[in-house]
Amino acid sequence: MNHDFEKILQAAPSPFVLLDHELRVVWANDAYLQVTDRQADKLFGKILTEEFPSDPDSESGRMLRGSFERVFRDGIADHLPVIPYPISDADGKSEDRYWSATHTPILGAGGEVEFILQHTQDITDIYNAEALSDGNSNLAQTDVLRRAHLVTRQNLELDSGISLFKMIFEQAPNFMVTLMGPNHVFRTANAAYMKLVGQRDLIGKPLNEALPELRGQGFPEMLDEVYRSGKAVTQRGAEAWLQRSAEGPPERAFVDFVFQPLDNVRGETIGIMVQGHDVTAQKMAEMHLREAEERFRTMAHTMPVHVWTATADGHLDWISEQLYAYSGAEKGSLAGDAWPTIIHPEDRAASIAAWADAIRSETIYETEFRLRRADGAYCWHLVRAAPIMDAQGNLLRWVGTNSDIHEQKEMARELANLNSTLEERVEKRNRELEELHDRLAQSQRVEAVGNLAGGIAHDFNNLLQVMTGSLTMATRELPAEAPARGRIDAAMRAVERGASLSSQLLAFSRRQPLQPRSIDLRDLLTDIDDIIRSALGEGMAVEIDAADTLWPAYVDAASTQNAVLNLLINARDAMEGRGKLKIAIANRHFGPKDLLGEPDMMAGDYVEVKVIDQGPGIPAETLPKVFDPFFTTKPVGKGTGLGLSTVYGFARQSGGRVTINSRPDIGTSVVLLLPRAKSAAEPVQWHDPSDIAGGTETVLLVEDDAEVRDATAALLSDLGYQVRTAEDPSAALKTVRQEPKFDLLVSDVVMPGELSSRDMAETLQAERPDLPILFISGYSRDSIVRDGKVDAGVQFLAKPFTKDALAIKVRDALSSVPAAATARGEARPNNACHVLLCEDDALIRLDLADILQGLGTEVTETAFGQETLDKLETEQFDVLLIDVGLPDISGEEVATRVRKQHPDMPIVFATGQAEVPVAETLGRCAVVQKPFGDRDLARAFASLGILPQTEAADAM
Repeated sequence: MNHDFEKILQAAPSPFVLLDHELRVVWANDAYLQVTDRQADKLFGKILTEEFPSDPDSESGRMLRGSFERVFRDGIADHLPVIPYPISDADGKSEDRYWSATHTPILGAGGEVEFILQHTQDITDIYNAEALSDGNSNLAQTDVLRRAHLVTRQNLELDSGISLFKMIFEQAPNFMVTLMGPNHVFRTANAAYMKLVGQRDLIGKPLNEALPELRGQGFPEMLDEVYRSGKAVTQRGAEAWLQRSAEGPPERAFVDFVFQPLDNVRGETIGIMVQGHDVTAQKMAEMHLREAEERFRTMAHTMPVHVWTATADGHLDWISEQLYAYSGAEKGSLAGDAWPTIIHPEDRAASIAAWADAIRSETIYETEFRLRRADGAYCWHLVRAAPIMDAQGNLLRWVGTNSDIHEQKEMARELANLNSTLEERVEKRNRELEELHDRLAQSQRVEAVGNLAGGIAHDFNNLLQVMTGSLTMATRELPAEAPARGRIDAAMRAVERGASLSSQLLAFSRRQPLQPRSIDLRDLLTDIDDIIRSALGEGMAVEIDAADTLWPAYVDAASTQNAVLNLLINARDAMEGRGKLKIAIANRHFGPKDLLGEPDMMAGDYVEVKVIDQGPGIPAETLPKVFDPFFTTKPVGKGTGLGLSTVYGFARQSGGRVTINSRPDIGTSVVLLLPRAKSAAEPVQWHDPSDIAGGTETVLLVEDDAEVRDATAALLSDLGYQVRTAEDPSAALKTVRQEPKFDLLVSDVVMPGELSSRDMAETLQAERPDLPILFISGYSRDSIVRDGKVDAGVQFLAKPFTKDALAIKVRDALSSVPAAATARGEARPNNACHVLLCEDDALIRLDLADILQGLGTEVTETAFGQETLDKLETEQFDVLLIDVGLPDISGEEVATRVRKQHPDMPIVFATGQAEVPVAETLGRCAVVQKPFGDRDLARAFASLGILPQTEAADAM
């Protein structure tokens, strides 16, 4: 059945009007035309709000427009029970009237709102009615309408508030999000947030689905904690990686934000409000600025040179503090054209003329002149300045440096009679260093000093070695009372300072060749107690507090002692030589979470050395700089600024770290963390000067540098050795073929030619497995060094070395059993019995090791049951001597496991108990009851057939 709905509405007594999406009148019935006093041909096609205008900010305007917006947005009918709205008649006379309206959506084929049908009633008379004589019904109806009007107005105000909130929410410059429920489902997200994360479908999705890339970055876990605890969380500058587009790469962002829990009326958290700011641009700008400032600051304030800048016309406009401190000039007094006032009068004119020529030609300025020091002395400096150009080749400014070359000048003059070519080599090397310095200054590389140290170590240490050898031999040729001896002694001290500086530079740049081994740090520090107390002075008291069962550390002994001495001397200086210091040594275990932000360190066991002082503390602004190379708060001439930086480099190179904590007026503690060794501690052995001796053996010396070769050969000859030399590995092998009889190979590591020193050594040891080899080198990245550590089993001597150091290393090499032979399982000297000793008490373990060595056995020590089991997995032993009471696994349990893997191994239990039940069960066991001596132990070994009865009897 078809109906003509237009006729129906046309016949309806109530006013109807049909509006399109622009609120344009499409159709209206006669009742509507009558009540509005309009004609169809003049009304149709007009926009309703223009035909019947009202102030958009008025109550009527806001009510009407709000209703239309709700219908278009939600697609459902909206009612206005009472709306005041003025209507002007055909003559233009306006009248305030009250209406009741319903707006019904007419949907299109796609489900969208295509038209709005407005049904409106004029209720002005009813709304304005006063009390009538017939009673209360009209009054009640009027009251209802007025209350409806009040509700409508309240709803309007509520809509206005909601609209205002939505406008603020959407247009807010900071991002805002509401997440609901424990899965953090997106309820709302404003435009700023969508810009931050990329335009994607978020609403209604949980966080892990909507932003999957946030997993693993800590944000979901943080939201979980806020939802669980109900406590807000605030962070500034948090880093996040966002996948803003499906095709693009993850992008880095930085945000300040607050996670604010949303609670219901019962105080239960039902969601989280996220509000914050995207500060990526600010952070990146800050990072770039810090990088630029750090590059310049590092170059200007940490390099061992004076740095200055000048305008394009040559006027100095910035001078580093080092130059003012060096010269003693008042700050600011050398700017402009005043800088020549501190130049030696004889050098002044030439330096000014050279500077003028460089400015005129816009080429590099380079000269040497003497600068006046604060004490009035003049010292030579190498002065260089580079012109800085823009992209168009225009000169912007000059950057210059003054490098102190006074020592080089004096050394070259004093040693000219010892080596005719030394001056030429120093000059050539200086030019190379100057060129390198120029490149580093132009590129502003922060790692300049570290790279420089590694790059020049080989040649520089070779040069120092020539000086050491030549000076040593020159001293022998002079009588004790010769005046030249004093000059040579001064030259030798200068060489030692150069070697020390080279070592320090390599240390903080983590390139020094370390020879780590298993060491008991308590024994190591006790061994140098006299040195410590001498260095600190009588005014300082030192207390060493170590754990009873201290783990061994895997470190280089000499470097460890130097690091601790550095820390102690710094503490002494801070306390002005008076007070008490404490050295605390303890075992520490660190898990992955404990080492966050420490990518170079691995989770595991470490030994901690803490140096604690009661000094004035370190100011907060100074604390971040204390490990910077060349940074020092000491007066000029009182320190190089390399002390703490070398400790830092040593700790990092050893696989540990160093940290510092300080509180003003309370004191400072420096914590040195070193890796735990996997094997038992080796005894600390230092050579007594009286033990230094030479020999008569034949040494084959391989060294490509003729001067180093001659100097080293002279030292060896002076020690009594017969010396044969070769200039490279190929020549060495040829020499061996002609004269195969020699006792020791001493070889440089870095040499030219197709055959490397390691290849030569392996070739010779293949023919002679018992051949001892001593490598010498002045460079840290050699083929025998891995990650800064000398390969296991390699005898190594770093250049420059003294005659005594060479003598010790040569005797050690000649006396040692080659590591390669041991690794192949060749017979040990005299077929000695190899004992695995497990005892957790360090003092008892030390005594037992001495007893066993006295019985003619070889001893490997462990302190824990698991360590013992691990040793037996990788090495071979003849007998196990084990304490019953161990800290981790009982000795009886260890013995039971050992017997399963090694059925025939003899086991000796050391115990304070009367008996060990498991000894009888396992068989081939013996028990010695504490306290016991060498005779008791020898008797137990003899009962198991480990030692001959005669040796046991000798022990008795």
